[in-house]
Amino acid sequence: MADSIFDWSHSLGSDVDTAVTRRGFVVTTLAVGFALAVRPLSAETIVTESTGLKAGEIAIPTSDGRMPAYRAMPANGRALPVVLVVQEIFGVHEHIKDVCRRLAKLGYLAIAPELYVRQGDVARLSGIDEIFKVVSKVPDAQVLSDLDATAAWAKESGEGNTEQLGITGFCWGGRMVWLYAAHNPALKAGVAWYGRLVGTPSDLQPQHPVDVASVLKAPVLGLYGGEDKGIPLDTIERMERELKKAGSPSQLVVYPNTPHGFNADYRPSYRKEQADDGWKRLQEWFVRYGVR
Repeated sequence: MADSIFDWSHSLGSDVDTAVTRRGFVVTTLAVGFALAVRPLSAETIVTESTGLKAGEIAIPTSDGRMPAYRAMPANGRALPVVLVVQEIFGVHEHIKDVCRRLAKLGYLAIAPELYVRQGDVARLSGIDEIFKVVSKVPDAQVLSDLDATAAWAKESGEGNTEQLGITGFCWGGRMVWLYAAHNPALKAGVAWYGRLVGTPSDLQPQHPVDVASVLKAPVLGLYGGEDKGIPLDTIERMERELKKAGSPSQLVVYPNTPHGFNADYRPSYRKEQADDGWKRLQEWFVRYGVR
């Protein structure tokens, strides 16, 4: 399933009705549990307890409405380092919430905004084709703006210190990590998990990570699987060349014999050894570049 999930992004056209962004929010609350499309769940699914945490749904003001998001942080924390968590194609379901709780256990204010709010609720869709129809309508510019709004909420709430701002994301969200690192000069560091690096420009996706490698404003750690059929090794090598040419401190790590979605512990694609190593690298990367 992981490979077919990734292929959606190669088929996006430029004739999507972007007027949907002016029709109000389709999603007003987060889904409970896991996305319907990812069931049955793996026996290896990780559940991080919320003991000692303040964790739950919040509403983030944007230019055209209030966006639901999941926030997790130490219960008595203030002015904490902030990590924006960018969803997979399945939206902010239980796995993404759990990632937020894992980060909160490390002392972060972790926030995962629901970035499809204007286009549809994919967590309640069971068919991949239905999910693709929703996600194909989401403009990069909208996502970047909503991530900015999330960082602004963290600062204005007093719960977060955006001078220590990081971002991490998975699959669809991994691609957005690279783009956000080129967008926000206040960002300190990013960690992109198996996010697509190349693609054909369109109205909604005018640039891809390889196009912005020379203008990254923060270093990004990219974590990839050597057997990811949706992200060929030659595209990773191309990104490495662009980063080297730009003199970027960003790095790419490729795990041999590893598929797409290797951190998704609720799916068969999960690879514990690689996921654990990636999580360790994430922590070291954030500490190294001031997200602590």
